[in-house]
Amino acid sequence: MAFDAMFLKSMTEELAEHGESGRIMKIHQPFSHELVLYIRKNRENKRLLISSHPSYARIQWTDDIPENPAQPPMFCMLLRKYLEGAIIESITQLPNERILQFSIRGKDDIGENRFCDLFVEIMGRHSNITLVDRAKNVIVDCIKHVSPAQNSYRTLLPGATYILPPATDKLNPFEVTAEQLLARLDFPAGKLEKQLVQNFAGFSPLLAREIVFRAGNLTADSLVAAFFEVISLVNQHVGHSAVPNEWRVSNKEDYYFFPLRHIDAEQTEFASLSALLDHFYIGKARRDRVHQFAHDLEKLLSNELARSRLKIEKLENTLLETEKADVYRVQGELLKANLHLMERGMKEITVENFYDDMKKMTIPLDTRKTPSANAQSYFSRYQKLRNAVEVVKEQIALTKEEITYLESVESQLETSGPQDVEEIRQELAEQGYLRYKQKKGSRKKATLPAPEKYTSSTGLSILVGKNNKQNDYLTNKLARNNDLWFHVKDLPGSHVVIQSNAPDETSITEAAMIAAYYSKARLSATVPVDGTLVKHVKKPNGAKPGYVIYDNQTTYFVTPDEKLVLALKN
Repeated sequence: MAFDAMFLKSMTEELAEHGESGRIMKIHQPFSHELVLYIRKNRENKRLLISSHPSYARIQWTDDIPENPAQPPMFCMLLRKYLEGAIIESITQLPNERILQFSIRGKDDIGENRFCDLFVEIMGRHSNITLVDRAKNVIVDCIKHVSPAQNSYRTLLPGATYILPPATDKLNPFEVTAEQLLARLDFPAGKLEKQLVQNFAGFSPLLAREIVFRAGNLTADSLVAAFFEVISLVNQHVGHSAVPNEWRVSNKEDYYFFPLRHIDAEQTEFASLSALLDHFYIGKARRDRVHQFAHDLEKLLSNELARSRLKIEKLENTLLETEKADVYRVQGELLKANLHLMERGMKEITVENFYDDMKKMTIPLDTRKTPSANAQSYFSRYQKLRNAVEVVKEQIALTKEEITYLESVESQLETSGPQDVEEIRQELAEQGYLRYKQKKGSRKKATLPAPEKYTSSTGLSILVGKNNKQNDYLTNKLARNNDLWFHVKDLPGSHVVIQSNAPDETSITEAAMIAAYYSKARLSATVPVDGTLVKHVKKPNGAKPGYVIYDNQTTYFVTPDEKLVLALKN
């Protein structure tokens, strides 16, 4: 993983600079795996994000401000009791481990000094945040509980003795000699990257690959030289000249705290490790948070779309059946003309088809019916199918409209923030797809939808509807007739409006790009986006939320650029 012990070594320097001797002013727990500590030092406030997420575990300073729950979780309230107003005396990393220890001095209920340690373990799915009473070495509480049944070595429950993860026999890479290094490696066995990870503390596969790459033609001498070269780089970059960077190879992104030679891709540099992590994780973490909030909605939409697509298939099969209507009419006419040749109990009759050059036609009969009733049954089938055509076509049109609507909501969930999910939930309830239950204690005065705000490079205001409620409000209520309106062509997406009578070309291009980004085509290279004045956009009577028709449009072709879109966001 990229957030290895070496990365944490460098990050510890960044945390200590702004955190040691700082005071913890506020504590929030916006999500089940995340804490945000507001720390004040030298008249400056900073937000410290600590995440124990199975996939996105990390610790960093952050500029992101997630929305907090109305009712703080129990762990958050306990941390507030113990840590709010307390001083961070030191922030230290356990040598070559992905574990940080915050030594904290606070006050108890009677004003006496209380000393606690906050341990942050960044270990993938085993990541945890644990508050420990230093004097007793007893766990006050932790963000994830681990019972003896789950881990016989370490019990992570309130009241249990805090035990660090078991030590390994790996060598300290900062103290190892060339002889010790070679003694631990088996060159004939190969897989030296794996051997480096297995034998040296704090090594990740990423760092091991860099060492092997720098060694070139693998020999004992070249590997030793590459090993100490990289260890020297680690020491140089810790707290001094770190140039954190990020890259993408074959749609896979990664990062590290100094440039890596074995990565054959353009590497984007950042001013700090925290800036790098904010950029790398902010979109992924938000999508994950939305998934947590909207998992039931995603499942609902998937089921409704599957049901509607099956309904379309059945209706189209019925429509194919209606094409047989004329055949049934002809068969009825032929039976009516040949009643004198028919007798009750016949299974079929062969007659001359005077509608088709007197060719022979065999018509099945119901043995239980009279000749006249058999003829009438064919006329009845004809009449039923003929009447069904219009109904089936109408049902197909309505079902296709429903699929378009559901796909638009599904697309909006992919790019929405946690705050947008609640509006989508309300909308689906209003459309009859689910029952909406307002949370206890959350009765608030109804507020208007709030489209997201962007500012173009030339300073013009751009508004974006992130869900259908916002789309309807933006296009039908908020926007002015002469504002320029955008929507991706023939696909579900957001409504985008430039609030200006005379927008410049740069703003038009950026607004079209935002419309492309917030659509199903966000990953495409070239996306057609229609733009027209708001006065040419109409919502048909009875249409689903967010659905409009428009004319007098100009089509722009743009390539969605996530970095630019996020940079324009207010």
